Amino acid sequence: MKVLNLRCALDHRFEGWFASDDDFRTQGERGLVACPLCDDKTISRLPSAPRLNMSRQRDEGTPLPAAEIAQARAQGQWLRAVREMIRTTEDVGDRFPEEARRIHYGEAQERGIRGHATPADAHALREEGIEVVSVAVPEPLKGSMQ
Repeated sequence: MKVLNLRCALDHRFEGWFASDDDFRTQGERGLVACPLCDDKTISRLPSAPRLNMSRQRDEGTPLPAAEIAQARAQGQWLRAVREMIRTTEDVGDRFPEEARRIHYGEAQERGIRGHATPADAHALREEGIEVVSVAVPEPLKGSMQ
């Protein structure tokens, strides 16, 4: 198993596990490799050193740059927030504008909802005083998590 350091076109960095270099290449060609944050399929491989299992603690080598550590932490916090939003809201799909209005005008039970709205629908909801927040949810989070 090979662990590769990868980067999408938006410079999100992540790891991918593949059986071989050819496996990475063929999966990429078939559009199966995507950024876990933005679902971008333009993925490039970053240089990486082989991983070795060492029994002693690693106290030598160059530490990760502070910017990379900060980016990884921010990405982790964002993913946790999106997962929490998904866990605590009801997916109403394309009925989002209609259901948001029903809740706002007291015709439906008040609750957190999520779904799809066109930019025009979102603008109209805001004009009516209905709070709407657009959140890009990574495709992997939309399905079931293993």
